Amino acid sequence: MKLNAFYLLLSGAALLAACGPAPTPQQQAARQHEIACLGGTLGGALIGGAIGNQFGGGSGKTILTAAGAAAGGIEGQRFAC
Repeated sequence: MKLNAFYLLLSGAALLAACGPAPTPQQQAARQHEIACLGGTLGGALIGGAIGNQFGGGSGKTILTAAGAAAGGIEGQRFAC
């Protein structure tokens, strides 16, 4: 019963959100830019972490994976933004 009430509340909130004003072209462009920045950052971190994971062993492997993910995230953001 609680789950049905939750779904009803969630669908009501979605319907109310759809009644808002349409975004302007500037708002749409800004949103697309934010999505591209986020995608570049996450993609870079994923690729950097995968490359860093190929090196080292034991705790060194963990450190290199984290360093690769951090460096990849920074470069991905710099490239996409």
